Amino acid sequence: MWPADRKRWVTASASAALLFLAVLLMQYWGSVFILPHPYVYQESRADNGVTLHAMAVSPGRVELRAADRPLSGYRVYGINGGFFYREAVLSIAVNGDKPVSGAAGAYGSGWFNEKYPRGTLVWDEAAGTFSVQVVSSADEIRVKDRGRYFAQGGVSMGLGDESGWEATVQREHLPNPDENRLRSGLVFDATGTLWLIVTPDRCTAAAFREAVKEEIAPDIAKEGIFLDGDGSAQMNAAETKLHGDSRDLRQIIAIK
Repeated sequence: MWPADRKRWVTASASAALLFLAVLLMQYWGSVFILPHPYVYQESRADNGVTLHAMAVSPGRVELRAADRPLSGYRVYGINGGFFYREAVLSIAVNGDKPVSGAAGAYGSGWFNEKYPRGTLVWDEAAGTFSVQVVSSADEIRVKDRGRYFAQGGVSMGLGDESGWEATVQREHLPNPDENRLRSGLVFDATGTLWLIVTPDRCTAAAFREAVKEEIAPDIAKEGIFLDGDGSAQMNAAETKLHGDSRDLRQIIAIK
């Protein structure tokens, strides 16, 4: 058994960027092993006791998809996506200008952050940049090429805004921020790496955010969003399976 606080890294990509990241992280966590998976895996335990499971991946390997079952029902690596209610996808989830579950502009398709403008993580392939944009619908998203981006809605994490992040979370209506719930998130860092993160520990939004700041790409600038949580917080990786409460999901973030 590995010690509870030991960071475990597994790398598998031929991508120079991910290999560079793996080498960089060796100075923090030791050995790197080559396995046939297009992501870098990390399990770590923050000082506040929150355990994070994370997959670091190139944005070109990410695809947003519709779902109709628990993540464990799919033969795919990835995590859960944004908020939903019954059949409806209630967070923006678009590849290019194509929502994951229906037509552009249709309710529940993934075109809208329902009810409120919310933090939406955007990969602009043409510009080669990430951003978090607070928008209500996909047509408000600012990118160079509307056929070459993806956007995942959630709630702004405000990793670079210590004085204002709590007000932002309230304004964007993160569900149950002060309750101990399972949580998940999506974070990008200054190296151009995307991190898919889930905790199996019930914690507040503040505790999850603090663990992300401490354990994910330490000393590297980063920003991100909270995704759906509680029983929806699910992960499929070769190294671990996190099932939440095994509820059916309506949208997932897949590594292809």
